[in-house]
Parts: sequence; C-alpha cells; structure tokens
Amino acid sequence: MNSTARLVGFALAVVAAGALGYGVYRWTHDRSVSASVPASADSKPAIETSMAQETKVPEVRPVFSLKDREDRLRSIKEWDGKSLVINFWATWCAPCRREIPMLRQLHAARAAQNIEVIGIAVDFRENVLAYIKEVEIDYPLLIGEQDGLDAAAAFGMGSMGFPFTVFTDDGGHIVAAHLGELHQDQADLILDTVVAVNQGTLTLEQARTRIAAGLEALGTHSS
Repeated sequence: MNSTARLVGFALAVVAAGALGYGVYRWTHDRSVSASVPASADSKPAIETSMAQETKVPEVRPVFSLKDREDRLRSIKEWDGKSLVINFWATWCAPCRREIPMLRQLHAARAAQNIEVIGIAVDFRENVLAYIKEVEIDYPLLIGEQDGLDAAAAFGMGSMGFPFTVFTDDGGHIVAAHLGELHQDQADLILDTVVAVNQGTLTLEQARTRIAAGLEALGTHSS
C-alpha cells in the first residue's frame, strides 16, 4: 500500500473514532471558543462538542511515551517541573499547520517562564519527517499513529478532532484544554493565567474560571 492510500486509511480511522471534521469542535459555554475545565473531586463538568457529548478531562497530565524525530522513545515525564503546551496535530490538518508559527513564537517567548511547547504529530512518521523538512519546528516533537491517538484519548478526548492543545502548570495539573485552532490572544490569556498559578497567586479553580471568562470575552475567531 502506498503512502497516499495509507494516509487515507488512517484519516478514515480517525473519522471512525468520532471526528466529524478537523478543528470543528469548541469547548466552551457557547460552543465557539474553547476552554475546558478538568473535573474535580466534587464536580463533573460537561465538555461541549458539536454532538454535545460529555468528556471528562483528567485533573493531572497522563503519562505516555512516543518516539521523537530521531526515532528515540521519549516519555512526557522528561518535562516534569515545566508548564507544558501539548499540541496534538497532523500534517493533513490545515488549522494545525496554521498554528505552527504561533507555537514557535510561544516556544521562544515563554521559555524564560519555564514553559515548554511539545508538538505531538498524530500521523504517519514519513509524512511528518517530510513536512518538517519544509516547515521548521524548533520545539520538541513527538510522533505517533495509533499510539498518538491513544495519547490524545488519555486526555479525555471522547471524540477525536485536531488541533487539540492542553495546558498544564508546573506540577502537571491540567489548567485548560482547547479543541480547535489556537490563536495568539487565546494562548497568551491561558499562559498568563498558568504563570499566576505557578506563582501561587491563583488557585487552579480560580485559573480555570478566569480562562473560561476570558476566552468568552475574546469572542469567536474566524478560521
């Protein structure tokens, strides 16, 4: 089977897992701009999708391992102690590709705040390696096919869609998750709030409330 046929088959597998389009879901009160609130011990918030399915995002970042661009197996635990921006994407996803320059900017601008961007390409390895020869990705990159889908599912993804970005504090707690294309103002709002959590000036509950309200105030971005 050639690479194109395999890619079509893989895309169909993603659809079968529940995707109705790439980047079409939004986690928010109005289903337009995303901010998910992980479940706490006394609450079970519903994460809205276009199918109104309930998804439970874990409180703490799950542990998983995937291979990097040099074919070395890497554990997400290697970045313990840092706040993470974990971005699930694929080469065939146009919103994912549009995010890359912004993610590169975040990687450079936020390093001094102990924030690291991790890209996770859920795609065929040869396609990813070919793509990054043309488009530079200077932040850590992990690659997976089914194991990449499994990693995304570990974050509570009931229905698959890309791009999907998770933000954690430096203790590994999930502060926010965004399903759909991420924009600079949204990322800055979330990361400024994560920094406040790390500094102890906001609790996780306060941070999640602030992010939800802030994203709603920013309004809907056109694709």
